[in-house]
Amino acid sequence: MIARVGRKLEQAIAILNGAVGDHLARSENGLATPLTAVHEGHPLPLARLTDAHPTPSPRVVVLLHGLMCTEDIWTFPDGRDYGRLLAADFGYTPIYLRYNTGLAVQANGFAFARFLDELVARYPVPLEEILLLGYSMGGLVVRNACHFAETEGHAWLSRVKTAFYVATPHRGAPLERAGRVLTRLLATIPDPITRLAADLGDLRSQGIQDLGDPRHPITFLPDIQHYLVAGALANAPWLTELFGDTMVPISSGTDGHRAGPRALPPTNVKVLAGLSHMDLAHHPDVYAQLHEWLRQREATP
Repeated sequence: MIARVGRKLEQAIAILNGAVGDHLARSENGLATPLTAVHEGHPLPLARLTDAHPTPSPRVVVLLHGLMCTEDIWTFPDGRDYGRLLAADFGYTPIYLRYNTGLAVQANGFAFARFLDELVARYPVPLEEILLLGYSMGGLVVRNACHFAETEGHAWLSRVKTAFYVATPHRGAPLERAGRVLTRLLATIPDPITRLAADLGDLRSQGIQDLGDPRHPITFLPDIQHYLVAGALANAPWLTELFGDTMVPISSGTDGHRAGPRALPPTNVKVLAGLSHMDLAHHPDVYAQLHEWLRQREATP
């Protein structure tokens, strides 16, 4: 009972951070969530990694959740998750992050890059590989962290061979853009109630606003194998293209992989029918696809 109450409180704080986390950070409010590793719901200082992982592998997978989530979003009904499955099947040590999703994606990317620097420095054994796995906003944070690492010469980047992006809005989320337009319209109406609604709409965090940006400036780094998983709930093709998993359209979740000089090969992109945005964070079909991609990678000389 106590554990369940604690998890509900953590989820409430995660929602608060997603909504106004940038304000919490600016005001140095104690409810602002710093980017940190967690284990079984508790912060895990990198100096104490062996408390959670007594026999750490030279290969780690780092998992980043999405907006208003905690690491619990990864959990299957039976208690497993992608990290534990990757540990059992490929020998990765899973490291789960929790962070303030209300901050700008760029700010979280910078913090994540610094975290990975510290991870390499403090890891109990020499790190051979870092596998990155981002869900929704977490995928955008991964892309930004890799960009910072490339421009600033971070050593950890050379250890990243593969990055998985699950339900990530690479080209923005239309619902956020629609909310932005609605807020502007409400502000033009000479009524105190509608203007109050517009003022409240403007309070949404920078992290939420970043999700609406259709012009993601960060390209996929060519030295990393990037793999994208998107969902599609509707049967009609036009609905699938527009709404995708209900939050992220297919064109955004797949980053328009079908065209362009930097397009990912079709083999690196998977659209799973019948899965919603939330389903994609903890579904056996998603893990089966991640498993297949890793199996193919390891079978290649």
